[in-house]
Amino acid sequence: MQKILVANRGEIALRVMKTARKMGIKTVAIYSEADRHAPHVAYADEAVLIGPPPSNQSYLLGDKIVATALELGVDGIHPGYGFLSENAAFARAVTAAGITFIGPSPESIEVMGSKLAAKDAVKHYDIPMVPGIDQAVEDPQVAIKIAREIGFPILIKASAGGGGKGMRIVEREAELEQQMERAISEALSSFGDGSVFIEKYVNQPRHIEIQVLADQRGNTVHLFERECSIQRRHQKVVEEAPSAVLSPELRAAMGAAAVKVAQACDYVGAGTVEFLIDADHNFYFLEMNTRLQVEHPVTELISGVDLVEQQIRVARGEALPFAQEDLRIQGHAVELRVYAEDPMEGFLPSVGTLSVYQAPQGAQVRLDDGYTEGMDIPIYYDPMIAKLITYGATREEACHYMRQAIRDFQIEGVATTLPFGAFVFQHEAFLGGQFDTGFVKRYFKPDLIREERREEAQVAAELALWLYESEKEQLKVPENNSEHWDQR
Repeated sequence: MQKILVANRGEIALRVMKTARKMGIKTVAIYSEADRHAPHVAYADEAVLIGPPPSNQSYLLGDKIVATALELGVDGIHPGYGFLSENAAFARAVTAAGITFIGPSPESIEVMGSKLAAKDAVKHYDIPMVPGIDQAVEDPQVAIKIAREIGFPILIKASAGGGGKGMRIVEREAELEQQMERAISEALSSFGDGSVFIEKYVNQPRHIEIQVLADQRGNTVHLFERECSIQRRHQKVVEEAPSAVLSPELRAAMGAAAVKVAQACDYVGAGTVEFLIDADHNFYFLEMNTRLQVEHPVTELISGVDLVEQQIRVARGEALPFAQEDLRIQGHAVELRVYAEDPMEGFLPSVGTLSVYQAPQGAQVRLDDGYTEGMDIPIYYDPMIAKLITYGATREEACHYMRQAIRDFQIEGVATTLPFGAFVFQHEAFLGGQFDTGFVKRYFKPDLIREERREEAQVAAELALWLYESEKEQLKVPENNSEHWDQR
């Protein structure tokens, strides 16, 4: 494989290109008019304008991307995450064009792209699943009957897609019909598929995912877990590896289950199997993401494995260079997604220009980003600016480095999730490992940050006044004694 086109933008495009360059592989960037000056465009060996800013006129144009790849003599296409990364039709078109799709087969994408199909695929592998129904439900009366059987609260979930869309928690029967209509409507508008199903809502759940890696020769391993329970609107904001609550026995059991899920759909490449853990540490299969995850850096840091490199090697037909028994957890890593969102206003997107953008430095800091100072944050795409990752020998050490990195990360021009990150990484519930997916709802109050900022401003003002008075005292001119002027 001599040349790879990265069918994506921003930090993940740049991330893939860096590994490709390390492997001696040339890269092709695609970009929209909004990303003309983006770092991934400048970094690539070749760059092609793919269309106007809206993603459906640029990054989602699968046929145009394939045509561009053919024109430039590309050997492989890496989809990154988002956009076309879990589009089976795109993967099939790439393969049909004689180009290697750096990801799983279209068949695997199709099976795991539907939560219902995924549940059906793994049900013969003795993998625990949340009580519920494994078929689409449209009739509210049928939904009520199912809900009564499994007991409230229940969770209505869209079969397609993710990111919390088409998902509703229902605590009382009287709410079910209305919430079901909303979930179906949202699923239709977001994914073009209104199929929803019902399962028992797990109280105080933790969101744990297992990274898997499989080659074309039947070898499948897991690279341990990531804790992803700090979320807003069912979307992750803070991740870490390993989890603070998994015992070695539970880790092994969940890892083995994740490998079985991958084998159930003949998976090839890097993928993630997601689970819920309840308060009693019972785990349940949720879904499989058939792509590289946003939060993959924390796994790379604790395992020492470059996941993008392995994706490329597997796509070339190479065998995994390690077996399960060769893999060990080394240290601890934490990640904060730095979004252009205002945590003081319900995490609403914040659009503007990065008038100041000064990244934190240090041996224990990794920053995956796709922006530079002076760039605009476009309204057309996900508002993530960067992924801030820190690593330490222990969880305490990794969190310490993260608090320091957040303080050192200077961003002006847009609101960001950095203040929220500071809140999380100093909160006693997080530091003690006593948290679940309800952390934000339970603990986060914007007024707490406002009060902290007021206190910081007051301390800064008092310090400035003290420094001023000190300097004034030092600069006082000695009294002029005219009687002894000639002796000076």
